[in-house]
Amino acid sequence: MPTTTLLEATSVHKTYGKGSGAYEALRGVNLAIRQGESIAILGKSGSGKSTLMHLLAGLDHPSTGTIAYAGRPLTDLREREMAAFRNQSVGFIFQQFFLQPTLTVAENVVLPLKIAGMGRRERLGKARAALEKVGLTRWAGHRATDLSGGQKQRVAIARALVGNPKIIFADEPTGNLDTETGREVVKLLFELQKKEGITLVVVTHDLDLAKLCNRRVHISDGRLTA
Repeated sequence: MPTTTLLEATSVHKTYGKGSGAYEALRGVNLAIRQGESIAILGKSGSGKSTLMHLLAGLDHPSTGTIAYAGRPLTDLREREMAAFRNQSVGFIFQQFFLQPTLTVAENVVLPLKIAGMGRRERLGKARAALEKVGLTRWAGHRATDLSGGQKQRVAIARALVGNPKIIFADEPTGNLDTETGREVVKLLFELQKKEGITLVVVTHDLDLAKLCNRRVHISDGRLTA
């Protein structure tokens, strides 16, 4: 089991709104995520699990408390450093595939690299490598609308992998898939996670999916309960 802490939340609170209308989504969360492990954050809808994921990924900031990556608080990062962290250190897989229907599969995969300013030739080379990992090389020139749900999620996995991230956040990655397709996608995701040595953070309410992770934590009403 990996022992080096890669990402850590310390006394994290997140409040939305002010005064009598304020809502406390997270209430003093402490969580250390180790390099190379797979961890499931389990909770019902509204429990705070997606809020926690957004904070860990640097998509939002805690109201109080600290999120640290490799020992450095994210709040210490300058704007350019934070953009680089989101673009290079983390990858995302969502329940909604968020593919651009007018773009080809390869163009969807390289969007993070394009945003980062990488040259076209290098981008396409990395797209081919990522699509090969998910078994979709021959679909590179097809439009995203030509794909099945399972294939779309494979493209999303390739897009998450294309920048060689340290961490992948998967938010209900099988939520829009039938049972059999979901199993295939999950099998692929965990195989790639182990092969690439990536830290995988899965946000889910699906206990069967969570059981595949090295470790599980439960969140309820904004607090970690186990």
